[in-house]
Amino acid sequence: MSKYKDFIFKDYSFDINSKTLKLYYSYDDMLEFCELYKFDFDYATYNPVELDRAFQALFFMAGVSYYKAFLAHNIVLDKGLIDQPMAEFFSKTYQKGLGEFFYTNRLDPNFPVIFPATQASLLDTSLAGRGLVVAIGGGKDSLVSVELLRSSGFEISTWSLGHKPQLEPLVKAIGLPHFWVERTWDRSLLELNQSDAYNGHIPISAIFACVGTVVAVLSGKRDVVFSNENSANEPDLTYKGVSVNHQYSKSIEFEEGYQGYLGHTNHDIRYYSYLRPFSEVYIAEIFAHIGFDKYKGVFSSCNRAFTHDSNHIFWCGKCPKCAFTFLAFTPFIERSELEAIWHKNLLLDPELEFTYSNLLGIAGDKPLDCVGEIKESRVAMRLAQTIYPELLKYEFEIPEDYDYKEFNKNLMPKELVSQLKKVIASIKL
Repeated sequence: MSKYKDFIFKDYSFDINSKTLKLYYSYDDMLEFCELYKFDFDYATYNPVELDRAFQALFFMAGVSYYKAFLAHNIVLDKGLIDQPMAEFFSKTYQKGLGEFFYTNRLDPNFPVIFPATQASLLDTSLAGRGLVVAIGGGKDSLVSVELLRSSGFEISTWSLGHKPQLEPLVKAIGLPHFWVERTWDRSLLELNQSDAYNGHIPISAIFACVGTVVAVLSGKRDVVFSNENSANEPDLTYKGVSVNHQYSKSIEFEEGYQGYLGHTNHDIRYYSYLRPFSEVYIAEIFAHIGFDKYKGVFSSCNRAFTHDSNHIFWCGKCPKCAFTFLAFTPFIERSELEAIWHKNLLLDPELEFTYSNLLGIAGDKPLDCVGEIKESRVAMRLAQTIYPELLKYEFEIPEDYDYKEFNKNLMPKELVSQLKKVIASIKL
């Protein structure tokens, strides 16, 4: 039972002079939080109503960081307008996006998260934006999107949230117009986490999606482009009868929900994942051909390189993300190149044997991390076994009908689907 009755969405405000958005939250008007976002770039002409809708979405989504601390049963909206479809979207995203959090804290995964509807419906808005703004996270996926889109004829820009020291060399290598956004979360959470507050995974990519929408409005763009792959749809485990997906806010289910939300509130903004049709292993193969040589010194998919106390790109060589990425690259990139990045061979590291058994679905649950599906890990390992006979100790089966190069279901605009198929066909893999 929570020590607080209400979690309150208090207020949000934007100061155009400092380019800073402030989000205010509270428990019972006693415990206060403030989160800041600085949109540090030159703005295009924008529709103020459209911008406010985008701010409001971020206000409600970013609140999950503070809501999870004590899980009050009541959600109160002191500011913001939500009709029933919007309330259902946020309730579902919190509920499913906190699945891993409920699991790691041994809480009820069916804990009711209920956003109240405050009005019947919203008035239409419109914004004549153009061009694509691609989210850059530092890893291979977003770089594949950029390189595949580069010759498309579309007007392309990039953006990132935080971690500027790590990302500046990468952004320079990309060489496209870039929009920097800085986030400052309320550090009082650190102290609370040391006492009696809950801590754990949140649907962070849902927050990124909302930040990207703000960036699109402020920069005059139409399309918010992410690089979430088909693999993100697979749950990691089942907890008390509920599927838990570490990557829920990267899944096609969330994408469809957020597209519906935008269609309901920001009618001209389009959000989608450009790599949704592909498996992680296929993306790794594409990156090996069109991006590895260009970016090998300035990219990283390792989450530990993007913690709050890090200021440079690196690969830890210990986490499931590193283990999977090394595996996915192995069939397509020279051994010496991979060992130069990781300073060792992860496939031959005894300390990672259990991790690989998890990734392959041989032992334990799939790691709670942004890794590929079990069947594609098995395909990559089967290919790796032709290079390293030592890996034949991993025994598994692969579905006969599985093709890691299959073009899977996606929610992209038709013109982007056509462009993607055309550019992929032109690459000699």
